[in-house]
Amino acid sequence: MAKRNSSGRRPASAAQPETLLFGRVTAGHGRHYVVTLDTGEQLVAHRRGKKGDVAVGDRVGCTPPVSGIAAIETIEDRRTLLYRSDEWRVKTLAANADLCAVVFAPRPSFNPWFIWKALLAAHQAGIPAVVIRNKLDLSEGRAAADQQTALLRSIGAQTIEISASERPDEARAKLLEVFTGKTVLLVGQSGMGKSTILNLLVPEANAQTREFSEALDLGKQTTTAAAWHAAPEWQGAVIDTPGFQEFGLAHLSLSDILRAMPDIAEHAVGCRFFNCRHLHEPGCGVKAALEAGLIDPARYAFYEAAAKDADPLPR
Repeated sequence: MAKRNSSGRRPASAAQPETLLFGRVTAGHGRHYVVTLDTGEQLVAHRRGKKGDVAVGDRVGCTPPVSGIAAIETIEDRRTLLYRSDEWRVKTLAANADLCAVVFAPRPSFNPWFIWKALLAAHQAGIPAVVIRNKLDLSEGRAAADQQTALLRSIGAQTIEISASERPDEARAKLLEVFTGKTVLLVGQSGMGKSTILNLLVPEANAQTREFSEALDLGKQTTTAAAWHAAPEWQGAVIDTPGFQEFGLAHLSLSDILRAMPDIAEHAVGCRFFNCRHLHEPGCGVKAALEAGLIDPARYAFYEAAAKDADPLPR
């Protein structure tokens, strides 16, 4: 019987395993992918048919190239898969990451909800997460960054504080204490310093870096597609992703959200109704805890917005 791939579907063609070339997807550009074979050779490949189920980080089997283009026939089972979604589509970020590193900085202005959404998505994907506060030396925006760091620690999130540009050696040492031996997925809004961090960890990546726009208070995107960078020096890899401003969670249910927000869920035990959504229901333990000052109002506002769009709890 033909083996199914990680999406549950059988390989698209009758190509025999002994004829395939195996490697890892290390970059994606539209419907074409760069596959770095186990031999070190790189191929340009496409997914046969109209399938869009390939992600950077996937281990794949390809046919030998014809006219310079190979065809991806099989996708090996994934350890993990992280993606974001909105009401229109699901966007795959990367496969087989061991750790999700969410990067933020005081400037340009960061969005706390982006950080919290990324943590929820990583939790749902079964990927441990760490939040990196970059540009630690900046005085502008320090109060907001300090407050965010304290809140993250209060809810049990692991945090690392660095200044990748000003204190690179110290930053690299701190990061490698956590990253060594792992495949690390970097995510963050544009302008937070992901490319600078990538260059610290994998100097041969030579990622382009650029300052943020003062006029718009936005980062200038330098990465246009996800890319895998092997780091044999510390037995790991970095998957760099494009900076983006929104991290959609349309694929999460209310139960998923609660499991990833222990600071909210711990107060749900006192609810009158077992299927309470913790929004407007009477006798809600979460609302009571909010009124008693036991839940951060900003965190509850985030939960409330996410819960309104999520699938309801079973009745």
